[in-house]
Amino acid sequence: MTLPSRIPDAAEGQAFQEQLGSDQDGLVSVGGRHGRGGLRTLPQLADPARPAFSSRVRQGFGRSAASYEAQARLQQGVAWRLGRLCRDLPLPAGPYADLGAGSGLLSRALLAQRPSLAKPPLQLDLCPELLARNPLAGPTTAPWDLNRGLPPQLRDAGLLLSSFALQWLDDPLAQLANWAGRLAPGGWLALAVPVAGSFDTWQAAARAASVPCTALPLPEADGLIEAAIRSGLNLRHTQRLSFSRAPRDGLATLRLLSSLGATASRQPPLDPGQLRRLLAHWPAAPLRWEVLVFVGRRSGGAPSLPAAPSPPDGPPC
Repeated sequence: MTLPSRIPDAAEGQAFQEQLGSDQDGLVSVGGRHGRGGLRTLPQLADPARPAFSSRVRQGFGRSAASYEAQARLQQGVAWRLGRLCRDLPLPAGPYADLGAGSGLLSRALLAQRPSLAKPPLQLDLCPELLARNPLAGPTTAPWDLNRGLPPQLRDAGLLLSSFALQWLDDPLAQLANWAGRLAPGGWLALAVPVAGSFDTWQAAARAASVPCTALPLPEADGLIEAAIRSGLNLRHTQRLSFSRAPRDGLATLRLLSSLGATASRQPPLDPGQLRRLLAHWPAAPLRWEVLVFVGRRSGGAPSLPAAPSPPDGPPC
């Protein structure tokens, strides 16, 4: 195991935690957001009982909205791939929506590859700062917390898309089932989500340092696939992708995630001493993501298309 070239002292560790919002946030794993909304009049988000974690997710992405797209190379590449998979789908009548649209990466990738789309997807996201940077979100598009389910305008949807958003929800499996249930017969759900197996270097460092791992727990790929099938989806394409970045020390990794806004954690933040131990034990190994991509169709439409081949890579990840 190789140590980082420089370990911050206690004061620097405290300053770094404050930079990430240590009063509310921990140090967390990957997030991501994606996103002309055909439907414009969403209710304003004003639920005083909204879970605290949901609020921390919004705040993290809001603080980093200006730097998000410059850092989100993986999210851009996955968005392009998912858009390619949706390029030739026979879409039934009904609304389209991008769930967790953020700055609009996924919907823009879809429209670039399917410019004849009848209408652009509605942009749904909790973070107003990201929606303000989304060229597909109209001025009346209000934030929406996907933990509340989907707005009534999305009943009998023809296409629901989501990339790097489901993992931030309180119950990903239940929300996946809810999304599938809102499709029209023959409607499509296209999903990309980071899954368990990601960030193994972070987990290894936490074990070696005997500190809590504050990375976001990610859903199991098999559980998501099973939930989709139980919800009545016929899966046309299912693929588990692995992505990695060159080895970097722990501090650089956490700063990268901070620049994306992925700073919310379900765990209390590490204290400065714990942070120093974590960074000292961080292995010199690639940072790895495991991403599940699937496209499924709700039963009741025309016969499903043959299984789609893997699309060519788009912009580099």
